[in-house]
Amino acid sequence: MTITAVIMAGGKGERFWPKSRTNLPKQFLNISGNKSMIQQTIARLEKLIDISRIFIVTNELYAELIRAQLPLLPLENIIIEPIGRNTAPCVGLASLIIEEKYPDSTMVVLPSDHIIQNEEGFIKILQTAVEVAQDNSNLVTLGIKPTYPETGYGYIESTNQVSAINGLEVHKVSKFVEKPDQDTAQSYLEAGNFFWNSGIFVWKTSVIRNYIHELMPEMHDLLQTMRAAFQTSGRNEVIRAEFHKMPDQSIDYGIMEKVSNIYVIPCIFGWDDVGSWTALDRINERDEHGNVIKGNILNLDTKRCIIESDGKLIATLGVKDLIIVDTEDVTLICTKEKAQEVKLLLKELRMQKLDHYL
Repeated sequence: MTITAVIMAGGKGERFWPKSRTNLPKQFLNISGNKSMIQQTIARLEKLIDISRIFIVTNELYAELIRAQLPLLPLENIIIEPIGRNTAPCVGLASLIIEEKYPDSTMVVLPSDHIIQNEEGFIKILQTAVEVAQDNSNLVTLGIKPTYPETGYGYIESTNQVSAINGLEVHKVSKFVEKPDQDTAQSYLEAGNFFWNSGIFVWKTSVIRNYIHELMPEMHDLLQTMRAAFQTSGRNEVIRAEFHKMPDQSIDYGIMEKVSNIYVIPCIFGWDDVGSWTALDRINERDEHGNVIKGNILNLDTKRCIIESDGKLIATLGVKDLIIVDTEDVTLICTKEKAQEVKLLLKELRMQKLDHYL
């Protein structure tokens, strides 16, 4: 059975502004280590899947960045979305293209901008997920064992139906649940059968296409129109036209929340989705005062701050729990408490027609 991978790389990483910009979003930045996040994602996958069978779904704006950062990736493996339509159309288009080249392959779907520290453990879990997905019509997801009551993630609730495969637990999924409030997140943590939704899925292309046919028939019809044009000179024009008609819907809502044969593998492999600046607290070493420092920084009586400079000296005195990020044209200063709300600043920039700062 052929294993393929689809990396979703069309996001703008707005909560990582001002380092993440429209023309250079988070997945193309070196957040941790000496490679960009998308380069790290490819390097991990290559331990299981040859680069010739790795596909990236992105938009036209980032195609050149992908070519520059991943020169060994075949050009035909860059799938261009004409417009952002959430993850269901992304998965649908990718499955169609992969199925044409690798019929009935098993497909790993994952984001381009996550940190995974234990890559050996990750590959072992992926191999097991592939094995489970190749059995009948199973859909498999990786669930991260929560370590604190996070309110920024969706959760997966598992049943007490558990199997052991390759030394790993494989749980039948009860349901997917939306991002909780603080008290609910705490109850999930205490319950022990709730996992963070990693956004990493494994299934056979034929299986996910059948579910799209059953549960998202309008999207299925659009994909069939695209498929009919694959061997014609107007292929790209048809894909562009039909994709604009796609529903703006996540694969979680469109498929995963509506089927019963879903399995989750609980994971501990040093995962972080690097969703906002406070992630740097989790993935980097801190100094003796709890600060994460990068660049030209002078700090006195400064505690639990994240401070990053592209060159200019940043001097701090007597501050706590701040995020300070200086770039060539923007300086961000906000409390850690407001880290998830950085997108509000971008909304205000758009309202004031200051798009050149985006």
